[in-house]
Amino acid sequence: MLPQVIEKAKVKPFVDRLIKNHKVLGPVAKGPNFVFEQIESLDSLRLDYPITLLSPTKKYLFPPYECLLKFKLDPQLQVEPIIESEPLVFLGVHPCDIYATWLFDTVFSTKNPDPNYLERRKKATIIGLDCLKPCDEYQFCLDMGSLYADEGYDLFLTDMGDAYFVDIATDKGQQLLVETQQSRPATNQDFARRRDAGEQKRQSFRNKLSVESKYLPEVLQDSYDSLIWEATARRCYSCGSCNTVCPTCYCFDVNEIVDLTLRQGVRRRMWDSCQLDSFATVAGGHNFRKERSARLRHRFFRKGKLIREAFGKSGCVGCGRCDRACTAKISSVEVYNMISGSR
Repeated sequence: MLPQVIEKAKVKPFVDRLIKNHKVLGPVAKGPNFVFEQIESLDSLRLDYPITLLSPTKKYLFPPYECLLKFKLDPQLQVEPIIESEPLVFLGVHPCDIYATWLFDTVFSTKNPDPNYLERRKKATIIGLDCLKPCDEYQFCLDMGSLYADEGYDLFLTDMGDAYFVDIATDKGQQLLVETQQSRPATNQDFARRRDAGEQKRQSFRNKLSVESKYLPEVLQDSYDSLIWEATARRCYSCGSCNTVCPTCYCFDVNEIVDLTLRQGVRRRMWDSCQLDSFATVAGGHNFRKERSARLRHRFFRKGKLIREAFGKSGCVGCGRCDRACTAKISSVEVYNMISGSR
C-alpha cells in the first residue's frame, strides 16, 4: 500500500476522529515519566515522549492480572471461560515495543494457543512512531536490532518536521486513514524528506555492546561458570523490577481464588518474575535456582541466548527499562561487555 502523509496542522482532526470512533491509548505524562492511557483529546497526548514505564502492548494485551475462568459447584462442577477484550488503537508505539510484540505473538499462538492474548491482539490496531534520537543513556536498541520496525504495526509514523510520513502495513491501517480523511498521498519530495529523517536517525544512535548480538548465545554459554555472575548478584535485591518492566517477559503464575462457601471461585493469572526466590521452587520445597547468581544468570541467558535459539530472534529489545528500574543500578550493557571481555 502506498505511503501517505499527515500534515501536523491536521493531526488534531486526525486524533479527534480516531477518539470519536475508537478507544485510543496514547502516551501521556505522569510527573517526570510517561505511560500509555486512554486519551480523550490531543491536549494530553505526548508524541514527543522518550520512553514509557511499561511497554504499552504488554500492559494491555497481556495485563498484570486477569481472570481466566469462573467455576462453581451447583451441584456439578460448572466452568465458564472468561476472555475480556475490546478493540483498542495504540497511538505512538516506538519501534522497540513494536518489535517486542513478535515474541508474544509467537509464544501465545504456537503449541498451546492462548485465547485471551490472541483475542486482544486481533482487536488491537498499532500505530507506530519512529524514534529519531536515543531515549536516554540506558537504551541499546541499535545493538539488539529493534531500532527499526519492519512488521507488527498497522500504520507507522515518521516525523518530518511539519508532517508525518505514514507507512501502511495492513488493510486495517488503510481503513483508519480512509476513515479519518486527514492524509494525502506521499510525493517524491516526501520520500526524500523521510530518507533525510532516517539518515539523521542513523547518525544519532551508537552501538554500545562490544560484540554483535548474534554472538551472544555463544558468549553466554562460555560464561556459564564465570565469577561475574556471583559478583553482579551481590548487588541484586531479587526484587523482580527488571522482569516487571521488560516488554518481552511473559512468565506468569496461575492460582484459584475460592470464596468462603468453597462452592465457587475464579482462576486468575498474574505476572511472575524469574528473579523472585519462589519462582523456581517446586513440589517438596526444592528450589533449583536458590542462589541469586543463578537467577540473574538465567535472566541474561533467557534474553540473549535461549529465546534466540528457540525462536530465531533476540529476547531483548535494548529498551533499557530493566536498567532504569534496577535499584542496584545493574547495567545490562556492562554485564554483556564484561562477559564478552572475560572469554
